[in-house]
Amino acid sequence: MESLAACRCEQKTTGYGQEGKFSGPLKPMTFSVFEGQEPSQIIFQFKADPPAVTFKLTGETDGIFQIQPDGLLYHNRSLDRETRAVHRLQVSALDAQGNTVEGPVPITIEVKDINDNRPMFVQPNYEGSVRQNSRPGKPFMYVNATDLDDPATPNGQLVYEIIMQLPRVNDVMYFQINNKTGAISLTLEGSRELDPVKNPSYNLVVSVKDMGGQNDHSFSDSTSVNIMVKENIWKAPEPVEIAENSTSPLPIKITQVQWNEPGAHYSLEVKEKPPTFPFSIDQEGYIYVTQPLDREETDTYVFYAVAKDEYGKPLAFPLRISVKVKDVNDNPPACPSALTVFEVQENEQIGSSIGTFTAHDMDEENTVNSLLGYRLVDQTPTVPRDGLFLVEAYLGTVKLAEQSLRKRDAPQYNLTVEVSDKDFKTFCHVQVNIIDINDQIPIFEKSDYGNLSLAEDTAVGSTILTIQATDADEPHTGSSKILYRVTQGDSEGCLEIDTDPQTNAGYVKVKKPLDFETVHIHNIVFQAENPEPLVPGVQYNASSAATFRLIVTDVDEAPQFLQQVFQAKVSENVARDTKVGNVTAKDPEGLDISYSLRGDKRGWLKIDPVTGEIFSVAPLDREAESLYQVQVVATEVGGSSLSSTAQFHLTLMDVNDSPPRLVKEYTGLFFCHPPKAPGSLIFEVTDDDQQSFLGPRFRFALGSESLQSDWEVSGINGTHARLSTKHTNFEERVYYIPIRISDSGRPPLEGTVSLPVTFCKCVEETCFKPAGHLPGIPPVGLAVGILLTTFLVIGIILAVVFIRMKRNKGQNNAGSARASEVKPLRS
Repeated sequence: MESLAACRCEQKTTGYGQEGKFSGPLKPMTFSVFEGQEPSQIIFQFKADPPAVTFKLTGETDGIFQIQPDGLLYHNRSLDRETRAVHRLQVSALDAQGNTVEGPVPITIEVKDINDNRPMFVQPNYEGSVRQNSRPGKPFMYVNATDLDDPATPNGQLVYEIIMQLPRVNDVMYFQINNKTGAISLTLEGSRELDPVKNPSYNLVVSVKDMGGQNDHSFSDSTSVNIMVKENIWKAPEPVEIAENSTSPLPIKITQVQWNEPGAHYSLEVKEKPPTFPFSIDQEGYIYVTQPLDREETDTYVFYAVAKDEYGKPLAFPLRISVKVKDVNDNPPACPSALTVFEVQENEQIGSSIGTFTAHDMDEENTVNSLLGYRLVDQTPTVPRDGLFLVEAYLGTVKLAEQSLRKRDAPQYNLTVEVSDKDFKTFCHVQVNIIDINDQIPIFEKSDYGNLSLAEDTAVGSTILTIQATDADEPHTGSSKILYRVTQGDSEGCLEIDTDPQTNAGYVKVKKPLDFETVHIHNIVFQAENPEPLVPGVQYNASSAATFRLIVTDVDEAPQFLQQVFQAKVSENVARDTKVGNVTAKDPEGLDISYSLRGDKRGWLKIDPVTGEIFSVAPLDREAESLYQVQVVATEVGGSSLSSTAQFHLTLMDVNDSPPRLVKEYTGLFFCHPPKAPGSLIFEVTDDDQQSFLGPRFRFALGSESLQSDWEVSGINGTHARLSTKHTNFEERVYYIPIRISDSGRPPLEGTVSLPVTFCKCVEETCFKPAGHLPGIPPVGLAVGILLTTFLVIGIILAVVFIRMKRNKGQNNAGSARASEVKPLRS
């Protein structure tokens, strides 16, 4: 017997015996054995229990599997998975007489695959075809290969690849393959660039590999694929023209689209769907118009034809379909409006254009259907004659035909114009208004308005004269409206003239104050003109002018200051009797003037009554008032003693004359007693002088050298400082600390302030003082004594008053008694 070796196998149901993992008791088991192993490979050693002495093997042995009497199962030649993938065996345990003691027990042998078969294409050559512009990625043919190895393992997993394309234009691949299915389709470049005219066919070399193409020991095969390129018939048709309002039976076939292969499903799509879409498509690709079209509603339709496969996926890009609606003459001419109005000036020359009359036609422009002709068929009125106008046949321009027009003949003409195309006529109405031209000049009703005397203080805005001119042109037009102006005698511009728009009367008014001293007699010339220019050949003459003599009478007037506000600037420390400014006034009548001040509330100033010079008479103080304002009075000497006033503003410039001071009275500065550690307090200072733009800058020091062992002071910024203690040995009382402060003026000023600081017992961080010790508040006992004394004094006063009242009453009674004693008795 040939020697046995342990086979390379997997034991699915393990039955380990005492002699190792390849032995065990008889029971159902499954083993996996790789195909292609050397023969005489041990699979398992079965152990039998007495009385069993031997084993028997039956089933699908195929003469390959054997078992020895001692239970050793093995195969005597190589297994082939492709011949049988599973062997189902039975093992029985027999006694010495050959009787079955145990079993038969099922034993399963699974043959595991190894990569011992190469993939092979089903065909040595493949033929296929594709339409140009086909959708990229959509398969148009397949190649297929087979492999006898287990497809559930990498041995049977196939991968396809295009390894060559001939021709390969510009090194660009036009074809691609699905590496798992073998489906061949166009790339994006191929969809765009394939052209049967340039290259009618292409040859591909396609390879297939097993082991998923990931192993250097994989097997492969290759095949040749010949592809014919066919012309794409999925093309947009030529634009279609359809006559509008067609009477042919509907629907009407207008064009067709066709996919490259049968079985496509066609539909129409629009980007913006109109209310009605008058087109349809059948499954042969024929496109129909389904209802009459109106060019005036829509002159062009653009929509898209779509081809889809049986799954509703687009087969290619949509095709653009353009349908132009052809015009027919189905619209009459339309007038631009119910009435067209033109204006023309009288005396226009023959042949002058009055205006262009433009009608409209809804039919297509620049065609015979919209070509319009014009003809004048009526003129009303026909004075001074008919045929005054003409209309150019194709332009619609209305012109003067016979003579110039005059408004006095007729202010208005009504024309009827016939507008026609080749099938329709429309009558339109035109109104021509005659406009008066400015051929008449204004004429004054009188040429001299005499003399007028006015006081020079006549109020501005006063009406002093009414003038009147007339114009024979059409009323209430620019030709008849009259504007008046002064052409002579008013060089100062003291007068103005307003025109009444209804009557053309001119109202002469005082625009600026009159001045006897400047001009006392004005020889005025008025000119009357129209806002519209005169026609050529007509000019203004003496009839459009008038004269007027204005005599200004003198009135005593108050003096007049040269300006209303006089300003001056001095330092606040000027000496007394220093001149600080001056004012000047003049009297229109030339009288002398006396000056005085009013409102000098501080008594700082005086004024020279003759010269108007202003002097200081007391010390000035910028800190009290930086801008000092007084009123200056100028009174004429003699005459009516009229006066006028002006303002005098004196700006005081600062000098450093105010020493620094505390910004407020500090009464609440304290430290808690006894202090636990040195502390500090912050205070602020200022001074009343004007500060620079950088702000105040103060320097601080203790006012006494003896305090330097207990206190120190240090500046924080320009205005704040910190007062600090140097130790904690202070008594419970008030300390008054002198602080010396100097400013940064030129020269600098120095001041000393006293800062009260209290050391006191504290309650919740607040200085506490018993009420009996607060200054100004008496103790309780003293308060009660004062109150009792007050009551006692009030009681004594009341007792004295009561006693005096009793005494007076007794005296009155005694007097009455004495009188009764001497009075005689009456009988």
